[in-house]
This record gives sequence, structure tokens and C-alpha cells, in this order.
Amino acid sequence: MFLAILLMPILSFSQGKEVLKYFISKDSLIGVENQDGKIIIPAQFNVFSDLMDGEIIKEQTIYFDGTKENEAEEKNVWGYVYDRNGNFLYRPFAYDNGADYFSEGVRRFVKHGKVGFVDRNGTIVIKPEHDFVSLFNYGYAAFCDGCDWEKTEDEHKAIVGGTWSVMNFKGEVVKPISKSENTVEINGQYYPYPFKYNEKEKNILLFFEKQNKKLSDIYYVNVYNKLSENQKKLFFEIVERPKGNFSYYQINTYDYRKVEAGLFHRFKFLVSEDGKTVEAMDYDNKKVSFEKWLRKEIHEAENYQKEYPDNPNKLSK
Repeated sequence: MFLAILLMPILSFSQGKEVLKYFISKDSLIGVENQDGKIIIPAQFNVFSDLMDGEIIKEQTIYFDGTKENEAEEKNVWGYVYDRNGNFLYRPFAYDNGADYFSEGVRRFVKHGKVGFVDRNGTIVIKPEHDFVSLFNYGYAAFCDGCDWEKTEDEHKAIVGGTWSVMNFKGEVVKPISKSENTVEINGQYYPYPFKYNEKEKNILLFFEKQNKKLSDIYYVNVYNKLSENQKKLFFEIVERPKGNFSYYQINTYDYRKVEAGLFHRFKFLVSEDGKTVEAMDYDNKKVSFEKWLRKEIHEAENYQKEYPDNPNKLSK
């Protein structure tokens, strides 16, 4: 299933690790074993993604996209995540008919009905203390206490009631301030610019800033509404840094509203720890050189403009 693939972490981190693979039992339950056939996680999961018997696990954690045999249903969760030693880590927050995806290096999880955040290694970075928390976007996440999903049979439900606030990446409550050039707007209020960089990181971002005009042209070429030159700008921020099994700086791109540009992989970049190699995420979640990615994006943007010559946001000549 395409969605299940997209919900997996962006990168594979298991180089040099013990080879693990999924196996399917006689009664069609899924478990995990190593290359010698030793059971790491017993077969006990009804999985809804298209796993093959013997499929290699490439990620740093092990994800079961489904339910556990004979376990009672729990609210707002989907799937199970274990470490590579077979230890249970957490249950992801249920989002869009599957498990929550990673945004700015973290994903939501649920414990005892409360929502928190974990990183790609399954380490808790913000404790589960709130009834609902949004995805992180531009360094902030909105959360509420005393709220719940509206009582309706509609597929797409809203969160209603409760008291709302905004947290930063440390899980701290942040108060709104007066609007200025670098403030971030969230639900009609303004918050301080959330990112801080050392000189090395500023130089990494400078690479993208020097190409802002070209990248902005590509990104906005198929936007229906006419944008001003000031609006036709992108923002680049470092949302993950090298640590453990992740040896990159990840740079996310944001549009003029400071909303993440693209979904899942598009306009997301990886820079090596020494700052010398720049790569982009491709449609199949693989890394490609920045130069190759850029040529492809330019080609697609030019073709779009030829097909739709009345597009309001033209490529620069």
C-alpha cells in the first residue's frame, strides 16, 4: 500500500546492523526473525501493508502496520513500533488512516490516552502529557488539554473543546508576541522565530539561500493564485542534525506562509555532516544528488509552463 510506504521514516538507518526480516506464520500473523531464524518478535500482528515473507527490515526501528492479536482496541493509535532487539517502544498516533508520519524529525505517539513525540530512533523527546498535539511545523506545535474529537460519523473529524496553547521543540509553552518581520503566525497569533544556528549551519543554509530565486520559481510555477515577488520566496531551516544513526543535516523548505512546502519528501534536503555533500529526497524516498534533482525539477517546471501557458507565476527568464 502506497500510503503505508510513505508513512515509514524517510531514511534507512540500519547499515551495519544485524539482518532482520519479517516472517508470516501459518495463521497469517506477522513477526520478526534474524538471518539465522531466531525469533526476535513472535508472530502476533495482523498487518495491513503489503509485507512479503522474508522482507528485510531496513529501518532503525521495526514497525507493524496493523493490530495485535487478541488485544483490545485503543483510541487514537495505529500500529506498533519496536527496537531491533525486540523491545516494545511505542504506539504511533493514528493519522489519515494509518500511523502518524515524521515531521521535522519527530512523530506523535500515544500512551495512556496522552500524546507526545518520539524521534526516528524511538526515543521520547516530548513526554505524552496532552490530549491532542498537532504536527510540528516551523518549530512549533499547537496542543490542547480537555479537548476531544467531535462526535460524528464523518471520516474527517475535528478536535473540539479544551484549552489550546503552543509548544516549542522542547515541549515548553510559548506565549504569543507582537508581529514583526520574523515572527511565525499560528492561528492568528504571532510567535518568536524558533531556530538558532552556529556558523557552520549558517553556511549550510547559505547554499540554499543563494538559489532561493531559482527554487522559488520552480516551487510556485503551478500555484493557481498570482503571488507578489515578496510572496514568491521560500524559507530553508535545519530541522534535524547528525546524531546516532542519522549522519545528516535535514533541511526542510517552507513557503511564504512558513508552512512546509510539499508533502513527505518534496523539497527536503540532506547535507552531509562535513557540509560538503548536498542531496535531495526523490519520489521513491531515495537520495539523489542536488544537481540531478534540480535538473529534473527545472525540466518538469518548464514542461508545466508549456502545457499551461496562462499560469500566473512564471519561471524567470
